[in-house]
Amino acid sequence: MALRTMTALLVGLFFLLHTWGVKAQVKVAMEDRVEVTLGTAAEIPCLYTTDDGFGGLIIEWFYLDPAGKQHRIYFQDPTMRIEETNSQFTGRIKVDVTPSQGSGQVLLRVLETRLGDEVDFICLVKSLTDGNDQGKTQLRVFEKPDHPIIESVDEEIWYNNEEPVKIGSCEAKNGYPRPNITWYKDNTPLSNVPNEVSVESRVATGSSGLFSVESELSLKVVKEDQGSEFYCEVNYQVIGGFGMLESEKKKIRVRYPSDEVNLWVKSPKRDIKEGDTVEFECLGNGNPQPLVTFRRERVELNAINNVLELRNVSRLDSGRYECVTTHIETFEEVVGNTTLFVNYLEPADVSPEETLTLSQGADLNQSCNALSSLKTHTVWMKNGVKVATGNILSLRDVVYDMAGTYECMVTVPQLVGMETSAVFQLIVEGSPEISEPQSTSLEQAVESTVVLTCRARGNPRPTITWRSAGSLVDSQSNVTEDGVLSWVNVKVSSDLNVSCHASNTNGNVETLYSIKAIVPTTASPTTTLATVVPTTASPTTTLATVVPINDRPASTVGTAGSSGVIIAVLIICLLLLAILGSVLYFLYKKGKICGRSGKQDLTKEKTSRDNIVVEMKSDNTEEAVLLAVNGDKKSGDQ
Repeated sequence: MALRTMTALLVGLFFLLHTWGVKAQVKVAMEDRVEVTLGTAAEIPCLYTTDDGFGGLIIEWFYLDPAGKQHRIYFQDPTMRIEETNSQFTGRIKVDVTPSQGSGQVLLRVLETRLGDEVDFICLVKSLTDGNDQGKTQLRVFEKPDHPIIESVDEEIWYNNEEPVKIGSCEAKNGYPRPNITWYKDNTPLSNVPNEVSVESRVATGSSGLFSVESELSLKVVKEDQGSEFYCEVNYQVIGGFGMLESEKKKIRVRYPSDEVNLWVKSPKRDIKEGDTVEFECLGNGNPQPLVTFRRERVELNAINNVLELRNVSRLDSGRYECVTTHIETFEEVVGNTTLFVNYLEPADVSPEETLTLSQGADLNQSCNALSSLKTHTVWMKNGVKVATGNILSLRDVVYDMAGTYECMVTVPQLVGMETSAVFQLIVEGSPEISEPQSTSLEQAVESTVVLTCRARGNPRPTITWRSAGSLVDSQSNVTEDGVLSWVNVKVSSDLNVSCHASNTNGNVETLYSIKAIVPTTASPTTTLATVVPTTASPTTTLATVVPINDRPASTVGTAGSSGVIIAVLIICLLLLAILGSVLYFLYKKGKICGRSGKQDLTKEKTSRDNIVVEMKSDNTEEAVLLAVNGDKKSGDQ
C-alpha cells in the first residue's frame, strides 16, 4: 500500500514538473496507404517528433469502421500499456515503440490480416503538456484469383444468325478486390457493340468475402470466324500494381455453305504420262465440306470421299473435268473445273525396213521415229554399246563388222520412264574375206605333219577348198558364228605350196602357205651341257595355225600335243643317261670303283673342279668327247 502511494506521488510530481511551463509541440507523420496480401502481417509505421522526452508521451491507436466511427484498439502512457478487448483486432496486434532524442517511431503490426482489416488506422501521440498530433493510414488487402476457366459451345454455329449467339463463358474465382474479365478474338480485345458483340458479367461473393466473376461472350458469327481463337484475360490488383491471367484458347466451329469449289490433280505431282494413275480432289470453301460429284462432258464419274481416281490413263483421258455441288441456300450449282493433259509416246518405228541387206561398200541411212507430245531423245545401240545419237543412223562404206542387230531407244528427258525402242537387222553381202594367218612361210622337218587352218567369212557363207600341186587336198571344216573354219593335215616330204581357197556367189579369195622341208643332220660334238641330240631325227608333226587355240579342231590339237610330249621325254632320258655315264667314268678313273686306286691320302690337296672331265661316246659314232665340269672342252688324250 505504501509502495502504490509512493508511485502515485512520483507520477503526480512528474506531471507537475512537465506542466509547469510552456505547452510542448508534437508532430506525427504516417503513410497514406499500406498494402498487404491476405493472411500475411501488415506493418503500419507512425513517426513523431516532440519537445518532451519520450517518458512524457501518451500513444493511442484507433480504427474507423465503415460508418466512420472511431474505435480505440491500443493505449500507452509512461506507466502502462493496454490492448483493448472485444475488437476485431484483439489478440492480433503488436505495438513496438522506438524512441530517440526528440523523435521516435511507433510500429503497429496486424497479424494474419483479414478482408475486414481493410480500414483506416489512426495514430495519436500526446505530450503531458497538452501538445498532441495524429496521423492516418489506409490498409489495403489483396488476394490473387484462381486461374480462369473458359468453356466454349460444343455444337457448330450457323453463320447467318440475326442476333449474337453465345460463344463461351469465362469464370475467375476467389479474388479480392473484384477482378475484371476481358475477351479476346485472335489477340484483339472485344467490347460491347450493339447487335454484334455482347459481353455480360456476373459477380458473386462467397462466405469468405472473396469475389468470383463470370463473363459470357455472345457474337454475331461470320464465315471468317471459322478457326478463330477466343480466350479471356483476368486483370486483378496486387501490391504495387496489377496482375493478369490468361485462359486457354478455344476455337469455334462455324457452319456455312460453299459458294466456291476448287478442283485439282492431287497426284502425281508432275507431268502426266500414259499408264499413270491420276487422282483428282475437290474441296469447297464451306464448312463442313459439301458432297460433290465429278463429271466429264456432262457424264457423271464415280468418286469416293470427294476424290476421283483414274487408272492407267491414256491420251484419250485428256480433257476438261468438273466437280459440282449445290448451294444449300440458293440451290444453285457451284462448279469447279480443271483440264487434264496426258502426255504420250507412240511405239518407235524404223524405216525403210526392219531387215536391210546391203553390199559391202554401200551407205546406210536408217531412221527411227516415235510420235510424242514432248521433245524426245534418240540413241542407237549395238551389242549394248552406243553407236550414234539422233533419229537418223548413217553408216558409210559398210563392211562385215557393221552387220548385226541395231536398236534405237527413244526417251523423253522431261518424264522419267517414258521410253520406247525398235530394232532392225543389217545384213552385209559381199565376196569372201580370209583372216590373215600369223605366218604363211613355214619350215618343217621331212616326214613331219603340219596342220594348216584357214578362217573365212562372207555373205553368202563361203566354201573353202585346199589345193597342193594343183590337186585338191582333203580337209575338214566347222561353221562358226561369223564364217567358216577349215583345216588340213599335210605330210611334209619336200618343199611344197598349199593354198586355201574361199568362194561364194559374189567372188573368191585365196591365201598360200609355203612350206620348206628340212632334212635333219647328224648331231656334232658340242661343248654345251644338258643337250644330247639323237643321230637320226624322228618324224614330227608341226601345227601351223592362224587362229587362237580355242578355235582349232579338238583332234588336231591333240595330235600335235602328243608328238611334242614324246620328243621332250626322249630328250630328257638321253640327258640323264649321258650324265650318269659321265659320273661313272669319272669315278672309275679316280679309282673309286672296283678298288683300282687303293687307299687315298686324306691330307692331299683336293682335286680342282677344273680338272674333272667327262667322257661321252655317241652310239652312232665312235668319237669320244671329254667335257669339263665347268663347260670347257678338253682334249681327248689329257
